[in-house]
Amino acid sequence: MLPVQNFTAFIQQHQLFKANDVVLAAVSGGMDSVLLVHLLKLAGYTFAIAHCNFQLRGTDADADQAFCRQLAHNMEVPFHTINFHTSAYAREQKLSIQMAARQLRYQWFEELCLQHNYPAVALAHHQNDAIETILLNLTRGTGIAGLHGILPKNNRWVRPLLYLTRDEIAALVTQHQLAYVEDSSNASTKYARNKIRHQVIPHLKELNPNLEQTFERNLTHFRELEQLLQEQVAIAKKQVCTKHGNEVHLSLDAISRLMPQRLLLSGLLKDYGFNDTTIDSLINSLPKHSGRIFESAGYILVLDRGKLILSPKITDTLLPVTIDPENETARFGNYTFIITYTHEPGTIPKNADMAMVDAGLLVYPLTLRCWQQGDYFMPLGMHTRKKLSDFFVNQKVPVHQKTQIPILINGNGEVIWVAGYRLDNRYKLTDQTKKVTIFEILK
Repeated sequence: MLPVQNFTAFIQQHQLFKANDVVLAAVSGGMDSVLLVHLLKLAGYTFAIAHCNFQLRGTDADADQAFCRQLAHNMEVPFHTINFHTSAYAREQKLSIQMAARQLRYQWFEELCLQHNYPAVALAHHQNDAIETILLNLTRGTGIAGLHGILPKNNRWVRPLLYLTRDEIAALVTQHQLAYVEDSSNASTKYARNKIRHQVIPHLKELNPNLEQTFERNLTHFRELEQLLQEQVAIAKKQVCTKHGNEVHLSLDAISRLMPQRLLLSGLLKDYGFNDTTIDSLINSLPKHSGRIFESAGYILVLDRGKLILSPKITDTLLPVTIDPENETARFGNYTFIITYTHEPGTIPKNADMAMVDAGLLVYPLTLRCWQQGDYFMPLGMHTRKKLSDFFVNQKVPVHQKTQIPILINGNGEVIWVAGYRLDNRYKLTDQTKKVTIFEILK
């Protein structure tokens, strides 16, 4: 009988899943995944089998699928299988075959978990897979997170065989005469992981016959270092970052005191998708390039006076809004405009969110729109033109915000009001004003 004591001890030690959970086991038909399901069965766990046919090896792939179906039948457990058009998907998504296969299977496993309420997906990775992953990450470039290898548990993904090496798995499968199928692609060196497996690791084992045990100790050290780094990043976050609505402001003064600066700043920004190249460029720009913008897939980072401003990318272009004489309200982006009319000017407000305009100078329809390159106006109290871009600089408006400020445009094309900032001097109230239009914005 297969030894299950170490298997169950590893599951319990890392809290991979509960004894009464129904687990989804990912099975290719190879020796690793076959051993996994036999151990699950003997240990008394309830599970289902899922098998992917990537249709990359013709009849061999179909034979693997049939083997896994029969295995599930013999074990009297539910069986899920799917055929993927992997090559076509890889072409469409511009991915390598291996990356395409990975995306397809993990998406399908997620769907199965949602449909059948499986709390965990058991994967048959072992110690040698962890070593290969680390070496791959090192050759491609990685931070400390890439050195901890494959984790026993990562959300719903669990790996109950990580306590075993490939040789130990082979010995158990041979000793207990477990039937399995061999994927011929595992022997091919056209894939990066297989090159590591067949051409690099054998040479490393010549230098250190106990390579797996050494790496197991290394993994423990790396995981502890990663935990320490996460704690230091949490401390740095409190010192550096402050929340302002949907923005995060990072103090340049506090960033200058971070040690080591690059490592901790990367930790603060990694969840927002900023890569190492951008971090290096950002650090080089810190002392001297106010106004510079850095971008990730979903965020922008603006180097402003004394701080970095982090905000989500605004992908929607704000379309112009027309205002007719009968309108009492208008919506523009996150702003609501309230429009009222009076013959009594009263006290001119000091509130920048309100503007009193000489109604006799208005040419309808009016337009609310975003700032455009070349816009200018005459700020209240001045009789000379000023570019809006220069005005925003003087007002210390961050670069990423100026395209979201509503600009009220007269029917003759002149700027009436930079909403929330300054009225145009040409539209102020005078002794000749007979009727007043009041514009107010609410955010």
